[in-house]
Amino acid sequence: MASRRLALNLRQGLKAPRAGHSLPPLRRGLATPVAAPGLKVQSTTLKNGLTVASHYSPYAQTSTVGVWIDAGSRAETAETNGTAHFLEHLAFKGTTKRTQHQLELEIENLGAHLNAYTSRENTVYFAKSLNNDVPQCVDILADILQNSKLEESAIERERDVILRESEEVEKQLEEVVFDHLHATAFQQQALGRTILGPRENIQEITRTELTNYIKSNYTADRMVLVGAGGIPHEQLVELAEKNFTKLPGTSPHTGAYLQSKKRSDFIGSDVRIRDDTIPTANIAIAVEGVSWHDDDYYTALVAQAIVGNYDKALGNAPHQGSKLSGLVHKHELANSFMSFSTSYSDTGLWGIYLVSDQLTRIDDLIHFALREWSRLSINVTQAEVERAKAQLKASILLSLDGTTAVAEDIGRQIITTGSRLSPGEIERIIDNITEKDVMDFANRKLWDQDIAVSAVGSVEDVFDYARLRADMSRNI
Repeated sequence: MASRRLALNLRQGLKAPRAGHSLPPLRRGLATPVAAPGLKVQSTTLKNGLTVASHYSPYAQTSTVGVWIDAGSRAETAETNGTAHFLEHLAFKGTTKRTQHQLELEIENLGAHLNAYTSRENTVYFAKSLNNDVPQCVDILADILQNSKLEESAIERERDVILRESEEVEKQLEEVVFDHLHATAFQQQALGRTILGPRENIQEITRTELTNYIKSNYTADRMVLVGAGGIPHEQLVELAEKNFTKLPGTSPHTGAYLQSKKRSDFIGSDVRIRDDTIPTANIAIAVEGVSWHDDDYYTALVAQAIVGNYDKALGNAPHQGSKLSGLVHKHELANSFMSFSTSYSDTGLWGIYLVSDQLTRIDDLIHFALREWSRLSINVTQAEVERAKAQLKASILLSLDGTTAVAEDIGRQIITTGSRLSPGEIERIIDNITEKDVMDFANRKLWDQDIAVSAVGSVEDVFDYARLRADMSRNI
């Protein structure tokens, strides 16, 4: 996208001269993004509170439309944990207007793609199709959200499917480690629960819990209908008024709703699942991070990029940029590591995920990782900040390739912050971040802060919590 915008700037700046006129000498100036008409996100709120947002690209042949809902596993109680994900599975199993077979056949005949996913704070249903088929896709999405039959036979079939999915997730060590990280960092709180829910809940969820979840959370004030691609905003608003006006306007303030909106408290703690049959130690360490709308959101991402990622299986393993990756590769301390900055509506997790089969040197690996965190508070160079900023901008721009990715970006930003920053605005924010900003962030968020630790596998040699916590204020 950056190269396309640069090309557009150049084309506009190099118009052919009129007869008898010569071009002035070229001067290098500051590049400014071009605000092309029709490419900004437009937003409209219907009378019932439903937000309609779209990014219209007049030359696009396809469109993605979807509904982003401000409700996920965080909107559940301990007893109903897993309901949101269960509902996602049942969404395509038939409505009062369409049987499951009719729904599948209709989508197949359109050549469209219909999908859904659940996260801790959001549930999303979306479809991608040719522009002419968008009205039918919006009708299908509205039907799924408002008229799902939730038949007992379908519930029992999907119960078995979800139980098998749960077994598969338990085999994915990264998923297991991060679920335990959330559970220990946000103990006894909604944000600490898993998305799938415990097996005993999956086995006992009934139609009553499912319908209650819909009534409590699938309301217009907590939904955004998003369109990206060749669908004009005015047409999307008309489709919303046709299909979504019967949605309840507001959510009842149930106990689960109030708990989901209560700020989560980060708790310094650790959880260790020792299993010596696993040949690696898989460890996540995190401090309390930043929310989606925190002023430090992009600074946290730059700091994360400075710490970087590493994978010794890659051909460029010795040259992956960050100082930590150089140390880890030189001393052969890890198979891989991944820094992360995960944000939620009111808090987040900022940290690192380490995987190593060098089981007698786990303490060295963790020591170097936490020492790098301490260094961010004391000595960050302009060169590594510029590298991190370039990587971050490229990652953000490359992730917006396609109408589905754009719709995801719009829906996520509006549902979490109420507005959407354009790629150009995000670039300018990142460009303004300096090494002083990074060190200030690290001083406030990393230096001498409590940590949450999740370790799974051959983790006998991981130091105790007090020793790890003491490393959070190391003078280098």
